[in-house]
Amino acid sequence: MMDNQICYVSSKEPFEYTLSIVSGKWKLKIMYVLICLGTVRYGLLKKNIEGITHKMLSSQLKELESFGIVLRNEYPQVPPKVEYSLTLKGKSLVPLVQTMCDWGKEWR
Repeated sequence: MMDNQICYVSSKEPFEYTLSIVSGKWKLKIMYVLICLGTVRYGLLKKNIEGITHKMLSSQLKELESFGIVLRNEYPQVPPKVEYSLTLKGKSLVPLVQTMCDWGKEWR
């Protein structure tokens, strides 16, 4: 039985909303790299996520940006420079990611 403070039996919208943001194979991995490295350029982000394709990284970043989790800064220069970082809303997910890391350390 779950603690009643987190269990919304009559209304699961908060859980569903959070799940819509973090679900999938790549979103949490992207957030984890941004938490660990801070502001990064696209190439460094891709380098730190093993197995992700350019198309998938690009689409996942756009989704996270649309949710207000990731900030994309484009600098008008040649060659083009684009950097990604977590927004304040994205940083609010750090405890969730930390809890997942702690759980993995304990139960791995």
